[in-house]
Amino acid sequence: MRLDKFLCACGCGTRSEVKKDIRAGLVTVNGEKALQPERQINEEKDCVCHRGKSCVYEKYVYYMLHKPAGVLSATEDARERTALDLLGEDRREGIFPVGRLDKDAEGLLLLTDDGALAHELTSPARHVEKEYECLLARPFDETQREKLESGVDIGEKHLTRPAVVRILGEKRITLTVTEGRFHQVKRMLHAVGNEVVYLKRLRMGTLVLDEGLPAGSYRRLTAEETESLRK
Repeated sequence: MRLDKFLCACGCGTRSEVKKDIRAGLVTVNGEKALQPERQINEEKDCVCHRGKSCVYEKYVYYMLHKPAGVLSATEDARERTALDLLGEDRREGIFPVGRLDKDAEGLLLLTDDGALAHELTSPARHVEKEYECLLARPFDETQREKLESGVDIGEKHLTRPAVVRILGEKRITLTVTEGRFHQVKRMLHAVGNEVVYLKRLRMGTLVLDEGLPAGSYRRLTAEETESLRK
């Protein structure tokens, strides 16, 4: 692997930033200064230090983000703040959000550079569960529940797949869906005569939002969480 690419993968900076550091003599490989960004290294055997700190290579990284309302589920945007902007120094090339979460919604968002896992979690054929907490504009009743759990018409060729509903209060429910259609939860509630005024994603597959994680904060997934997602 190229030295500059390795340093980016370790979170040492952008490609242009690490190139400057290499040329400035701030990077060593096996104890000797490395002055060429294109130098090839063995990421598993060579000892690389950046600004005096040892660099540990991870092929993929996985972050649980509690996305706040007002932030885009995107990698970059010229005008709006994105989910990746919240990573700060942990941001590295190739990381992206897995799936969409509406700008005005909050909750669980998985950030990774593992494309294969992301594909498995978002593939329509996999029917991965996504659970949302919904605050509604009007009282929720059994008629609405029956419709949601049977599949509803949201203006597309096919009805939605049957959802799972838990009633938490007069105007609060959780809705679990196994698709990823555009604005799906809001459109489903609208189709049964209600409206979503607050939306929060609680779960994606086996990954559950950490209740101790404030909106705008993130943490690495544990080894157990990552392994469970892969299964």
